[in-house]
Amino acid sequence: MTENTHRFKAVIAGKTYTIVGQATDEHMRAVTTVLNEQYSQLKKLSPNMSKEDAAILMAFNAVSDQLKLKAANDTESTSDASTEETK
Repeated sequence: MTENTHRFKAVIAGKTYTIVGQATDEHMRAVTTVLNEQYSQLKKLSPNMSKEDAAILMAFNAVSDQLKLKAANDTESTSDASTEETK
């Protein structure tokens, strides 16, 4: 492990995980909270859904959100570049 890497214990869907990373504890707690909220929402909508299926759907949603943000940032960057060119 590098100097900036540390361990964080997260309880997600009732199971404890040790996450190794460079993010702050505050960030890790925020991620844990969001994951638990999403898991609870999925279980309310579909109580018989397995943890594995819920995890796959949560991962799918996370990647989808990430791609949307990237596309929005790319569009913003392109817009900024064309604005600079017209000056």
